[in-house]
Amino acid sequence: MRLTPSALFRALCALVVLAFGISAAHAEGNLAASPERLPDMELNSAELTMTPNQFELETGKYYRWRIVHDGGEEFSIVAPDLFRNSWINQVIINDLEVAPYGLYAVEFDDEGIIDIWFVPIRPGSYDFWVEGYETRGMLGTFTVK
Repeated sequence: MRLTPSALFRALCALVVLAFGISAAHAEGNLAASPERLPDMELNSAELTMTPNQFELETGKYYRWRIVHDGGEEFSIVAPDLFRNSWINQVIINDLEVAPYGLYAVEFDDEGIIDIWFVPIRPGSYDFWVEGYETRGMLGTFTVK
């Protein structure tokens, strides 16, 4: 007997449920219904600053992170560990929506706004930075409890 890919996937899901128990996770309502808006992070290319650069989050809560760039330098915001340990619902770049299946970084070639809508799924401390400017203080941390 040969299993189809979908039958194999269903069988693996059933094994995961049996291994971890049905009651391991439970959420009431729609987690993605109304996001908590984080303070806007502003990138200043003249002063090479980004504020704020420290965020405290909770697992299972829906967040909207807005990044605003003034348009001077070209900046790439890198947050691979945060993105790998979060469910990313959408990314909106200057009112254009992207539905990613994975994310490593977002890049500004000019001034603009990027909104990232996500749910952190694993506690930890996750660094993020502007690529190439880490030693100049353009880095921060998401602490997820």
